[in-house]
Amino acid sequence: MKILFLLSGLFLLTACTNPSTPAGNEGYVKEDPRVWGKGGFRGELIGPANYGVSLWRNEVENVDFRPQTYAEAFNILAKDELNIAFRFQTIIKVKSGSIKIVVEEYAGSQFYNRYIKEPLRAMVRNNVQALNSRQVKEKRSEIAATVMNELTEYLANTPFIAISGVVGNIDYPKVVTEAVEKKLAAKQLLDEKETQREIAIKDAEIRVEEAKGIAEAQKIINSTLTANYLQHEAINAQLKMADSPNHTTVYIPSGTNGIPLVGTLRQK
Repeated sequence: MKILFLLSGLFLLTACTNPSTPAGNEGYVKEDPRVWGKGGFRGELIGPANYGVSLWRNEVENVDFRPQTYAEAFNILAKDELNIAFRFQTIIKVKSGSIKIVVEEYAGSQFYNRYIKEPLRAMVRNNVQALNSRQVKEKRSEIAATVMNELTEYLANTPFIAISGVVGNIDYPKVVTEAVEKKLAAKQLLDEKETQREIAIKDAEIRVEEAKGIAEAQKIINSTLTANYLQHEAINAQLKMADSPNHTTVYIPSGTNGIPLVGTLRQK
């Protein structure tokens, strides 16, 4: 009796299973034919869920149905024979309720590697190799849009949905990067020299205008410094001294009518 009980317990431990599927996944429940039976599909699970304890040894293959990002690295020779490196990132999801066809026709959780990866890489290569390296950088958005249109058409009758795709940063060979940096440095130096030249021109123009102003001022002064003007200024100065509280007697050479004499002194 004890032996029978032990055998029954051993049978239950080896034969009974409770397949489960986590949140965000769908599960394909199948019978394991290695113990007994023919095996094959037993049911579907939408996580989180358990299939329940069964006397048959059942297994579950889970596939994540949430949007997933797939990044592919490329090193491609462009049309101008320049090697460029970049990454193409695609977001793909599986249509809900399609776990049975995904497992039976598209390799289950390996669907991307088995069915999408290489066709997608070919689409990207074909669109990039038709352009020069400079055009690839300028037309990243157009390349991504074209690839996504081709991928969407390719996946039209499948349980997969292409949500978005983008071309990442493009890296050129080191020699090209260094040449571009030197060109930019040279352009910056030329810009600085041009700025300095413009400043020098402006400074010269300012000095010319200042010289013109000084010459004009001297011309005006020379034209107004007449003998009559100087005599007028001398009389005004005498009047101010006369009104000053600190008045002293000042003797000034004078001509007719006491007007101060103004003349040019000549040395003998």
